Amino acid sequence: MQAIAQSHPNIALIKYWGKRDAVKNLPAVDSLSLTLGGLWTNMKVGFSSNFNRDELLINGVKDEPNLSRVSQCLDLVVGKNRDFARIESECNFPISAGLASSSSSFSALVVAANMAINKKSDIQLFAAQAGSISGSAARSLMGGIVELTNTSNTIKIKQLSKAKRWPLSVVIAITDKNKKSISSSRAMNLSSRSSPFYSAWIENQSPDMKEARLAVINKDFEKLAAVSEHNCLKMHSVMWTTKPSVVYWNAATLNCMHALRDLQQSGESVFFTMDAGPQIKAVCLPENEARIEKRLAEIDGVVSIMKSGLGGAPSSDISL
Repeated sequence: MQAIAQSHPNIALIKYWGKRDAVKNLPAVDSLSLTLGGLWTNMKVGFSSNFNRDELLINGVKDEPNLSRVSQCLDLVVGKNRDFARIESECNFPISAGLASSSSSFSALVVAANMAINKKSDIQLFAAQAGSISGSAARSLMGGIVELTNTSNTIKIKQLSKAKRWPLSVVIAITDKNKKSISSSRAMNLSSRSSPFYSAWIENQSPDMKEARLAVINKDFEKLAAVSEHNCLKMHSVMWTTKPSVVYWNAATLNCMHALRDLQQSGESVFFTMDAGPQIKAVCLPENEARIEKRLAEIDGVVSIMKSGLGGAPSSDISL
């Protein structure tokens, strides 16, 4: 059997940074995210006794560096005594560049692998499996606006708002398409060990989650904007005060932030967020999208613009 799944990346508005259990890959804090319908990863997984090893292709090119994590994920889903697999991944946006490619990749991988072996769909199980490899991947198992809670020995995901209920737009300013210099996982470990602000980051996450949750429920854009920007900058302050310092921003990143602040002052409904990378995500109302896109495209150092509305849960197809 083989199966194909498509999944969308997500961007966290209330972020997680750090792990409370590195072995189980459990995040240190809860988080809240937007699933991006305009960006996607297609993942084809096929198992066969004729294969003599796992093989991974990303956008048509063999990829050995990422194979071990993919094989680890398949071992978790199928079992270590499984047949070897051929995995073909296709992505319509830059990978390992701060655009949450692992969230769409591993959520799609988990769905495709489970479908290929004819397991029944279980979203919470899939989320636990995906999250054990990539913390953000669990949130991509649902569409719209998703909350991830982190209790006991597992994680849970919950859809706070369907995509159509509050159709937000996201304009992404790509300021560097290259692979980032340090992975998120490694940077998180460094931060938890060395940043003097790390404990305060953990302690203040619960109020941010509560405020953002209420903003989503009430569709209060201004409140969501304020708490999201503040949470983002707190996370990056932890990175900056890590030893050695972790700085993903570049000059264009900062100029985009200033431009969006100017737009806010002029009355535009927009706010920014950034993950572990130099790309700026501008969240806005659909009627503001064109103006936001035009302004960000004018900034020196912005190499391209991507746009997305909110997307849905992964889809899959099975074939013999």
